[in-house]
Amino acid sequence: MGLEGEQVHQSGSGWSPVYVEENLGVMSAGFLLSSPDDAVIWRGPKKNGLIKQFLRDVDWGEVDYLIVDTPPGTSDEHLSIVQYLSAAHIDGAVIITTPQEVSLQDVRKEINFCHKVKLPIIGVVENMSGFVCPKCKNESQIFPPTTGGAEKMCQNLSVSLLGKVPLDPQIGKSCDRGQSFLAEAPESPATLSYRNIIQRIQEYCEHHHLQEEKIM
Repeated sequence: MGLEGEQVHQSGSGWSPVYVEENLGVMSAGFLLSSPDDAVIWRGPKKNGLIKQFLRDVDWGEVDYLIVDTPPGTSDEHLSIVQYLSAAHIDGAVIITTPQEVSLQDVRKEINFCHKVKLPIIGVVENMSGFVCPKCKNESQIFPPTTGGAEKMCQNLSVSLLGKVPLDPQIGKSCDRGQSFLAEAPESPATLSYRNIIQRIQEYCEHHHLQEEKIM
């Protein structure tokens, strides 16, 4: 996001998010550390307290989407977020995997977690899905989907596959510079994949809201 070194400011209405652009605000534990190299060594109650503060005490204003980026796995953080936002009727979770079985094993547990806490699953995104050579345009499988990858897993578990994002060195470069990959490489196959995934998530959320309005 290009926000390293930014500070969180307090206002009369709470903490103010750090804005990347006029319509994109961010809040991160990284803003509260004295150095970007500091480790966050917090037990569950302190982590859960910060999550609650980020949800309750940040002046988000009117938002179209609130996106919570969580660490991999099924830890305290995931359970706390689901509990704290239960009254807000979460649209759902977008689950990220890579094609290898070692990643899919964790993702199956994440899907099982979502079912147990009754959190809807918007779908799965397969990241690092093949590599398209920028010169010859041939595609190579850097991480072979030996057990069928996300596509096979989604079929077996009856979950939507939102899309596959191929490897592109420009993604890492853009992230390191804090620049938008979509703006930097508009013709990349990864950009087209991102845009298709975003559109599918938007369609899901719009449909979800319409269904809620009918119920109400």
